[in-house]
Amino acid sequence: MSDEPASLKLDRNRDGVACWIHVTPRSRQTKVGGLHADALRVSVAAAPVEGQANAACGEALANALGCRRRDVEIDPGSKSRRKRVRVFGTPADLEVRLRALAKAPGVG
Repeated sequence: MSDEPASLKLDRNRDGVACWIHVTPRSRQTKVGGLHADALRVSVAAAPVEGQANAACGEALANALGCRRRDVEIDPGSKSRRKRVRVFGTPADLEVRLRALAKAPGVG
């Protein structure tokens, strides 16, 4: 067993960054921050019904990262709490923001 703390795994490409998120639907408040294993935690008030939680998740991530909602793409086929997300923008800037969120207790 490793003594290293968990860290956010990011995949950079020329037009953005991809990572895993762990979504908690039906939360009291919407917030982004902290880690669940190697995934960024995202809590949303929306229920996991008809894509409501995924939509709220995309909005929460865009707000936390300071980007447009259309720059956040969540794998549409993902039905579990662990989801693959891709954020379009400058990879170096996004990596800094995502790593800061991963260390934060949660930003509303």
